[in-house]
Amino acid sequence: MTIETLKIKEELRDLIDTYAYLGDEKKIAEQMGLFTPDVIYKAYMGDFLAADVSGTESLEKEFNGHASLVKTYFTMNGQHNVKIDGETATGVSFSQLKMIREVEGKDILTDYSVKYDDKYVRQNGKWFIKERTGYFLIIEARPIA
Repeated sequence: MTIETLKIKEELRDLIDTYAYLGDEKKIAEQMGLFTPDVIYKAYMGDFLAADVSGTESLEKEFNGHASLVKTYFTMNGQHNVKIDGETATGVSFSQLKMIREVEGKDILTDYSVKYDDKYVRQNGKWFIKERTGYFLIIEARPIA
């Protein structure tokens, strides 16, 4: 593995970690800067396609709508495997995502185990997410004290 490959892998890992951090902080407008303008974003809840959005303008509306319903986000990223092909790359990453929402006066914690399939592109020396598909594989919700 070359130093250049290691550098690219680090840049791509930083990209997905920044995505998680900005999402947790509800900095949605800043998060949009991580995507290409023509991004394709999909989310599956089990076999159900829950989101299918194209373009950062639509994605920002989608994310803001969702964030307005959530009191707190907390994300931990795990494995991140990438394949680099010049100015493009593909990646698979895994995350544990927790959300607290208020339902009928009670705080409900929803715990998601998520696998992301990504396509990345480097433009002007910077990596962006071109496509992101999230597979929400395990979903558990429970009230918290």
